[in-house]
Amino acid sequence: MDASFAWSLLLAAGVVVASLVPLGAARSQADFQLSDLAAPRAMADRLPEWGKRANWAHLNSFEAFTLFAPAVLLCLIGQVHNPIAVIAAWIHPALRLAYIAAYVANLPPVRSLCWAGAMVCTGVLYVEGLKGVLAAG
Repeated sequence: MDASFAWSLLLAAGVVVASLVPLGAARSQADFQLSDLAAPRAMADRLPEWGKRANWAHLNSFEAFTLFAPAVLLCLIGQVHNPIAVIAAWIHPALRLAYIAAYVANLPPVRSLCWAGAMVCTGVLYVEGLKGVLAAG
């Protein structure tokens, strides 16, 4: 079993957590109050523009992780040893981190490239994972 897939999954989860950093900074600028916990979406209207993008990047991090995690698990279950899949597994979290930075910095072309690259990595992992699982069965 290639531990690279497990490590990349852990890194990708870390990226989701890291997406809270710019969001937290934005919330502090929007005078976050404990009463905002009752209606956190309403507080998003008070965020500065870059903070709204940080919020959207944070939400998108969960969406990307829910696609990535099963692909990595397929590679682990299928005992994939393909170097292309390993590279894709490592590149994905880096692209997602760059995606968050590009989103917050309002760089749409860079953000789109990072998003597309991460999706390609996820697709590669699904293909290789499915090949591994089908070959074992």
